[in-house]
Amino acid sequence: MAANKPSIPKGTRDFGQTEMARRNYIFDTICGVFRTYGYSQIETPAMENLSTLLGKYGDEGDKLLFRILNSGDAFSGINPSEVTSDGSLDGASITKQVCEKGLRYDLTVPFARFVVQHQNEISFPFKRFQIQPVWRADRPQKGRYREFYQCDVDVIGSKSQINELELVQIVDKVFSIFGIDVLIKINNRKVLTGFAEIAGFPDKVVDITVAIDKLDKIGLDAVKEEMKERGLSDEAVAVIEPILSLSGSTSEKIATMRSLMDGGSASGIVSETGLKGLDELEELFGFIEAAGVSQECEIDLSLARGLNYYTGAIFEVKAKDFAIGSICGGGRYDNLTGIFGLPGMSGVGISFGADRIYDVLTGLGKFPEGLASTTTILFANMDSEALPYLFKIAKKLRDLGVSCEIYPETTKLKKQFDYAEKKAIPFISINGSNEMQQGTINVKNLRTGEQRQIESEEVDVIVSFLSDLSNRGLSAAVKEGEEKKDFAD
Repeated sequence: MAANKPSIPKGTRDFGQTEMARRNYIFDTICGVFRTYGYSQIETPAMENLSTLLGKYGDEGDKLLFRILNSGDAFSGINPSEVTSDGSLDGASITKQVCEKGLRYDLTVPFARFVVQHQNEISFPFKRFQIQPVWRADRPQKGRYREFYQCDVDVIGSKSQINELELVQIVDKVFSIFGIDVLIKINNRKVLTGFAEIAGFPDKVVDITVAIDKLDKIGLDAVKEEMKERGLSDEAVAVIEPILSLSGSTSEKIATMRSLMDGGSASGIVSETGLKGLDELEELFGFIEAAGVSQECEIDLSLARGLNYYTGAIFEVKAKDFAIGSICGGGRYDNLTGIFGLPGMSGVGISFGADRIYDVLTGLGKFPEGLASTTTILFANMDSEALPYLFKIAKKLRDLGVSCEIYPETTKLKKQFDYAEKKAIPFISINGSNEMQQGTINVKNLRTGEQRQIESEEVDVIVSFLSDLSNRGLSAAVKEGEEKKDFAD
């Protein structure tokens, strides 16, 4: 009987050495920037109690939770009464009995649970970042997986917009390091509420913003029609339309909006909430200008992500030179921990979309060379008698943090060169009895063809040579054939 071909569950992925090296480059870069702003890393368990997760993501979200069977014979206590009259099982009732835990759906709810549970152990404002996988029982498709990583950074316990500024600065720094030009779009939930109030439909905030959030996709005319379909009058749509057509500088947009929110619209209604949102936007953009943020930032009055979740500033980041959805987003929330009994704890956060950032870096060719190489130098195995000599040299280099390999078999040099090429190892060292007697080693840069013979005792010289040639080799324009010159020549 033929064995089944090995496979993995739908919606999951393997990551090979190249993918892992590139993903770690993304995560290491982002983490490094987070730390420079005083954020500390935490982790939460892959599984949470279902009581923590259920009811936090809406009915659709509850359906996408992966539930975990209780250990042991989970079904041993099932009551026969759970069988319905037609002989089928009452699945919902049974699930509650056999599943008490579930895989986390996101990092936000576990973070809220963490803050409440550890509130006496942490200092507020609490600045944390978290990079871990999450699971959703969604239908797998291109760009959508059942297991994927989230990369979140939040500060909770402070209402100051200095926190919003720092998040913008973090985005600015991260994508500047990556060499990606981005547009940081910013809006405010209070301004969106103001739309509904001056239109005379304060109870239609969700309907209005769901419609205007589609502005880039379907155009102004289609948005106006959708607002009417959602119950707004022609007069209300006429009040909102000029807002969606605003142009000009940040200060000009705020000034025009302030006039409209202060009774200057066709309805003559004043929105105190909208005015408060404009005050916050004006302060934040003043901070951004004073801080010298280099990436482009703009007010986008159609931005309405996470409407029911956010209460203040809203962020969305898009790459300028690569067609893809948002690669980063977030905003201000005022009562995240209230669901666990700690109300009034305001916070703000953003999430970096690691998978989309990966696609952008790949599409733009922005990943640094040599990421996949975990080895700096390969010692070729030509002469078994020279192995004890190589063992000592390799140990000295490893003690100084240089990654080394000794090819395990004595075999043809071509095979060993091919191994170094496939693993993107930048240096090779071929030594025999002559080098052992002379107390030297040969080192060749496979990118440039440059080589040198160095005294084996001068370990610091070896390390310096490897570092110098590696840096020069990465930036040099090397002809393809030069990488395969015969070292024996």
